[in-house]
Amino acid sequence: MIRYNKLGYIALNVTDVERSAKFYSEIVCLDQVGDVQTDMASLSCSSDYHNLVLYKGDKPGLKRIAFEMEDTENWEKAFELLTKAGRNPVEVSKEERSALKVDKAFRFRDLNGIQFEFYNRMLQRPKPYNPDPVKIIKLDHVVLRVPNLEESYKFFTEVLNFKVSDTRHKPTGEMYFAFMRCFPNPYHHSFGVSQGDLKMFHIAFKVADINDMGISRNRLLNYNVPVIFGPGRHLASGSIFMYFLDPDDLTLEYTLGMEEFPEHSPRPPRMLDQSLRTTDMWEGASDPRIGKVGHVEVE
Repeated sequence: MIRYNKLGYIALNVTDVERSAKFYSEIVCLDQVGDVQTDMASLSCSSDYHNLVLYKGDKPGLKRIAFEMEDTENWEKAFELLTKAGRNPVEVSKEERSALKVDKAFRFRDLNGIQFEFYNRMLQRPKPYNPDPVKIIKLDHVVLRVPNLEESYKFFTEVLNFKVSDTRHKPTGEMYFAFMRCFPNPYHHSFGVSQGDLKMFHIAFKVADINDMGISRNRLLNYNVPVIFGPGRHLASGSIFMYFLDPDDLTLEYTLGMEEFPEHSPRPPRMLDQSLRTTDMWEGASDPRIGKVGHVEVE
């Protein structure tokens, strides 16, 4: 059984790195780390060197998802386990690890071709992260749509040891969404998968308190950033949410107040329905642009 620390960073493809880096630093309130290159930029929302990496790409969306393992022993266990599972993990080159400021790292692709990176530790920044005016605490979660939910569910739970917090079901009883946490990380979900065409649905950042939700909403509107859903409250995790779009129309979320699970004897996952009230307990309407852009790089 492999153990994780957290969702470490997300790598996105964006059409204009300089424009997106400015948006994520000045509007979203992440720290820009180092200089912005024409083809790459790094941003952080913690003491980690980075939690978001932007790459130049023609199709905006997901490049890879990186999880930090609990320690080097679990990193080694994961490499062995994925080798046995036929996922052909490959260690990241020394040059790229140096650029990404990680010690040990390998990558593999899941059944859908989505690239994952597992690393053991990352360089810590000497200067504390002091976000202002929106107080972001951490990179919170990422949600994807996949065409083979049943097979993906089995892979993430049986091979990668993700724990299921809740599932959502159609009126026919068919599961179409699963909320998962990277064990033993306590938060309700650091990863979610939904049935559909392969796509990144959104990435989320956790904020400190309700004032950050109000401040961020007004700032987004003042800067003409589309707020496309919320503020509202999810029934599954109990979290307050607000969704908005980045310059490439990728969907982002601010989240607050997610349920936490104990490592031992957690509550069992619930079967939840497909109703609007389950999505939003306050029954708000979402903009049709939510989750529409989010190409997943599979090659």
